[in-house]
Amino acid sequence: MTAIHEPEVVALEPQPAALLRETVRMDALPDFFDRAFHAAARVAGAQGVQLVGPPVGVYFGMPSETVEVGAGFPTDRPVTPDAGVQPFTLPGGRAVQVLHVGTYDALQETYGRLMAWVGAQQLTPGPLMWEAYLNEPDPNAPEATRTLIVWPLA
Repeated sequence: MTAIHEPEVVALEPQPAALLRETVRMDALPDFFDRAFHAAARVAGAQGVQLVGPPVGVYFGMPSETVEVGAGFPTDRPVTPDAGVQPFTLPGGRAVQVLHVGTYDALQETYGRLMAWVGAQQLTPGPLMWEAYLNEPDPNAPEATRTLIVWPLA
């Protein structure tokens, strides 16, 4: 079951982040995210850079069999590149966001509703978007997983 939340337009401030960025097969995303989150946290910690938000997955284009994706954490300042982890800035400005409460498998449904809403509002999404993973998935209650989808507007 997926809880229904309405999209909203928000104003964002630019946010430094530490990301591991690669082109990944869709079926390899879970392993990539696990590896990337650990690498980004390790590099930031070694540099005394604070993690200031939940883990994020940044998508640099529309997925097909593969997707260019970065995964890591928002930080209090940029990291120095190390072990494949790079500094990145989550862009500021107007964005549309929606909260998805439910399994990761049901995200496509939320994306479909989001794109329909964006079209109805005559908004133009930008070339990248991200997901913020607000809680750890619970194997006993995967339907309670909370993912914030953020799509900057062009």
